Amino acid sequence: MFVTTIIRSKPIYLILHSLTRKPREEKPLLPETLIITLTCSLPDLAKAFVSLFVVVDPLGNIPIFLSLTESMSVEERHHTFRVALITGFILMIFFAAVGHYILLLFGISIESFMIAGGILLLIISLQLLLAGWRKEESLPAESVGVVPIACPLLVGPGAITTVIMYFQTSGILVSIIAVILVFALTWLILRFIDPVNRLLGKTGSLVVSRVMALFIAAIAIEFILTGVTRIFHHSFS
Repeated sequence: MFVTTIIRSKPIYLILHSLTRKPREEKPLLPETLIITLTCSLPDLAKAFVSLFVVVDPLGNIPIFLSLTESMSVEERHHTFRVALITGFILMIFFAAVGHYILLLFGISIESFMIAGGILLLIISLQLLLAGWRKEESLPAESVGVVPIACPLLVGPGAITTVIMYFQTSGILVSIIAVILVFALTWLILRFIDPVNRLLGKTGSLVVSRVMALFIAAIAIEFILTGVTRIFHHSFS
């Protein structure tokens, strides 16, 4: 009687369809979506990480970091480096997230910024190759962490330009993760700066600095060529 009532109240093909219907596939959860996105962006992430690390150049800056903190105790030096890393990280995240809108505010196209940023990076690389770093003047210990270590040594015009470029080409997620990885590695270098300095030596630090300068020059030329190519493409398309 009960089965007869169900059949009469509902067509038999609907009953069979409900019994044979496959369960609805659930959409991927946020962590799974994030993993898929990162997997697809691994080449861009690797390129952004290497470019930012080369421009920040913590290994090449080791002699400067040591000279700026040579009169400090070990605790004061570690505190200074913590202040520098926190300040530099905040600056990089700020420019990664807001740099694009600053360009829009001033009406600057990304192509023009890529060309200008590439020229700036090329000048920086040539200065490193030809002149090298000059010893900075003695500064108060309380300000060394912010200026000049955080800015402009860690986060200078080259780093700001690079992070804005990768925000445009690879997206905010790749840019922020690259910044996190670069500053995590920089923290390790600064945390063990004395052993690293002994390992590299003065000559080794100079060699690393010059090699980094070559990479910066290559990145600069790539930015310039990409910007010029895009301008010609927009002009003739």
